[in-house]
Amino acid sequence: MNRRSFLQVSAGAAALGFAASIVPEFAQAAGGLVALVHTQAAGDNGPVDQMIAKLKQLSEEKGFEYRAIYAQDPATYETVYRTLGDAGAAIIVSTFNEVAEPFKALAPSYPNTKWIQLFGDAFEPPIPNVVTVSYDYYLGCYLSGIFAAKMSSTGKIGFIGGVSIPPLNADFNALKAGVLSVRPDATVTAAFAGSFQDPAKGQEIATQMYNDGIDYIQTDAAATDGGIIAAANEKEGRMVSCLAPAQYQLGPKSVISIVGLDFGVSLYNETTKALGPDWKGGTHEHTGLGTGVIDFIPSPVFAEQGPADLVAKAKDAIAEVDKARAGILDGSIKVEFNTTL
Repeated sequence: MNRRSFLQVSAGAAALGFAASIVPEFAQAAGGLVALVHTQAAGDNGPVDQMIAKLKQLSEEKGFEYRAIYAQDPATYETVYRTLGDAGAAIIVSTFNEVAEPFKALAPSYPNTKWIQLFGDAFEPPIPNVVTVSYDYYLGCYLSGIFAAKMSSTGKIGFIGGVSIPPLNADFNALKAGVLSVRPDATVTAAFAGSFQDPAKGQEIATQMYNDGIDYIQTDAAATDGGIIAAANEKEGRMVSCLAPAQYQLGPKSVISIVGLDFGVSLYNETTKALGPDWKGGTHEHTGLGTGVIDFIPSPVFAEQGPADLVAKAKDAIAEVDKARAGILDGSIKVEFNTTL
């Protein structure tokens, strides 16, 4: 047996062992189980932690059984989903683009289970018992670009994403468009860590950017953000705009804002719909500004603890952000979804 075959067999055996261990427990839920299968690890101070917390909250409010399962290895995805389907799970929520193929393969075989993919593209043709949700995060990045252009003293802005995929490419292009709408002479530089779970790489890239004169970085990298914040913390005046409120405390004097994408609120909203009698599958939902899920938000912690000159400057910059947000919502400002780097 070659090494590749051995690894595949080993992964399959591990998945089957995992499945066997969870079937009895899930079966006890008598069809009322709501399962979150997350493909990135918990402890990220961001999307996964948000989703687990909100699922727990909703289960306490509605009285259903829930499980949060970390599917670390793509080789186990189908086994995990099949196990949940066989156990009669009422709702399966999963995350990010990598679960699209397993959903496509398995959801039709479990028509009584409601499947929700957070951060995913529409299926063509639609699958009757699947809802996919995408996020107009790029609109928040545009607002961050306006803020960055007002805040930067060097005119050099950075963007660090996890992986170069179309939605993140669009986030960078929107950030750049926001910067240039205010400051046409500015430069905006993108880099990708190659992972959403590599803080060390994030810190390495961010350190180089700051050393090159960039003084404001917008992150788009989940757990990799931790290293970017660490680099920002090394010297006063370095600014970073992140993803989630939990990150404020990681950089009280550096995390100046977030482009918030609250996956927890999104999960709460979508699962609440699925628990109701009027839920309809086969649909794709866009979630953007004005929904409570996505927005550009200045850090209240930075406002209290950040350098006084930057705190004062931010008050004026926020006024420009507020004008642009209103323009996007009323349609007078159009931001292109451009995925080409």
